[in-house]
Amino acid sequence: MNYRTLQAGQTAQVWFGGPGMSEPELLFETSQILIEAPNWSLDGASLFVNGNGRLWRIDLDAPHTGLIPIELRDLPEINNDHVLDPDGRNVYLSAMDGHIYRGSLTGGEVVRVTSEEGIWHFLHGVSPDGTRLAYVRLRDFGEPGRLALMEPHGPSVVVDTGDGHLDGPEWSPDGTWIYVNSGSFTQAPGHAQLARVPDGGGALERLVTSETVDWFPHLSPDGQFASYIVFPAGTLGHPPDLDVEVRVVATTDWSTAVQSYPVFGGQGTINVNSWSPDSARFAFVAYPLT
Repeated sequence: MNYRTLQAGQTAQVWFGGPGMSEPELLFETSQILIEAPNWSLDGASLFVNGNGRLWRIDLDAPHTGLIPIELRDLPEINNDHVLDPDGRNVYLSAMDGHIYRGSLTGGEVVRVTSEEGIWHFLHGVSPDGTRLAYVRLRDFGEPGRLALMEPHGPSVVVDTGDGHLDGPEWSPDGTWIYVNSGSFTQAPGHAQLARVPDGGGALERLVTSETVDWFPHLSPDGQFASYIVFPAGTLGHPPDLDVEVRVVATTDWSTAVQSYPVFGGQGTINVNSWSPDSARFAFVAYPLT
């Protein structure tokens, strides 16, 4: 598994959208590094993205200064599944060796928090109190992903959510639900739909019925809105370089889009929660080709 790179003539663009933004706002663009999956800092001042197997920072008051590397020592190359610790000072990162690591957002040594070998751990959620991680558990890429929960350095518990592939698990801001996308609702291959499961176990609840392939539901910190990415019907997985749509919905009505942003993207666009602390905006990445 290798990190992605830009095609000839392709750029990576970081945009802002939100419930009150009918048109997205461009923050940053690069033709040098394929960056993915923004996380918004707790103080609202920065975004953190991955690219070339590393973690980078974009300062919102000076995006023209470019990508600032976070020097995390002895960290294997990372992918686009990274989530900030609720303490606002640290970050959990999924690495290409299959494990999850924790490090400071200012750099320094990292600590591996997973122990099970021969398993891919794709992190997507940290509980609001910071005590547990939610990740997608895979032994190999020919099997469906499973929801697994663990305390850092502790054993994992696999949650039964059906036979279909599950991805993107993250907690609601109040910690009562885990939001996911799941292929367990239909027999159509790859037909991911948005859902949630109670923290502590229970039935998988479908949030909306659609003909499209819907991935990565992310709730705003106030719990009032959510963003997610829509792939064309029949899409298998969440591949890159497609015409997709980033949607905003109210969490009281998942069937009606409050805002919709068509982009060329997919993989890397919105893999992790990218909402601002004040719930007014979120960040996403487009990959236009010229």
